[in-house]
Amino acid sequence: MASVPSAAVFGCAGPELSRDERDFFRSVDPLGFILFRRNCRDPDQVRALVAEMRAAVGRPDAPVLIDQEGGRVARLRPPSWPAHPPMRLIGDLAAGDPEAAAEAAWINARLLAHLLHGLGITVNCAPVCDVPVEGAHDVIGDRAFGTDPEQVAGLARVSCLGMLDGGVLPVIKHLPGHGRAFSDSHRELPNVDAPLDALAATDFVPFEVLADMPLGMVAHVVYQAIDPDRPSSVSPAVIGTVVRGRLGFDGLLLSDDLSMEALSGSMEERARAVLAAGCDVVLHCNGDMTEMTGVARALVPLSARAGERWTRAAAMLKPPGAIDPEALRARLDALLGAGDV
Repeated sequence: MASVPSAAVFGCAGPELSRDERDFFRSVDPLGFILFRRNCRDPDQVRALVAEMRAAVGRPDAPVLIDQEGGRVARLRPPSWPAHPPMRLIGDLAAGDPEAAAEAAWINARLLAHLLHGLGITVNCAPVCDVPVEGAHDVIGDRAFGTDPEQVAGLARVSCLGMLDGGVLPVIKHLPGHGRAFSDSHRELPNVDAPLDALAATDFVPFEVLADMPLGMVAHVVYQAIDPDRPSSVSPAVIGTVVRGRLGFDGLLLSDDLSMEALSGSMEERARAVLAAGCDVVLHCNGDMTEMTGVARALVPLSARAGERWTRAAAMLKPPGAIDPEALRARLDALLGAGDV
């Protein structure tokens, strides 16, 4: 019987695995891996790294993740890879032509999936489903489709379908909504004091609409109206009552990066708290071996429920049909305005 992988996704330090990293991954057997810009030089190198990662755990279907949203959040960049627009550009198009915006959202996502699938990357940590409010920190900003929750929900759903059509799993983020954060959770803990009815009317809407998606990522944000004492990623109230309950999300739930400064405590303590709160998988991104070793001390095998969620997600990975990427890119440029992408 195959062993159950541990409830973690890890990054690595560079463009190839070191011997220590290979040994660590073989020992810990994480569910999967995540790539960052430091890991990506050119297509052949990325394909080789992806193969190395999977060989280290002996699972050729181990998920490999990346944040390839478009705009300023893109790990794969020119000249080796094409640029993609920020989602706000597609959202702006929706104000005058909703059908064109939906077409642009699907084409953009399908092209992203085409790019990733060709490298062996099976999961894209996108789309951003947050709804920014006036004055919020720009950490979300133009990564979001706009400020209207129904528009965000609609364009995010089309984007998810475009990725699935291209053989890549989308990750909806950041549950249950990062748009009201007035600080950057990479650097400090955001504290949202909006009442629950305001959250339900705006922030929650896209995630309710997309509750049937296979994968989600939870934010490191305190919501005073739900749990004033703990960030959402370590809050059983946020995850159990809101994400799993009110929003109805039953996909595989990942934490945001454990090394972000919004969280406190050792890496072992952070990982334990995230798993205890109800996240299925802890995410650690920076490739720091000392930190990863700390995370590993808290790891447990993927739970039976999480395993079912991952199996259901993986079953959605279908071989993509053929496309003409140049023709699709020309159409996207025409929809958004040549030179804006």
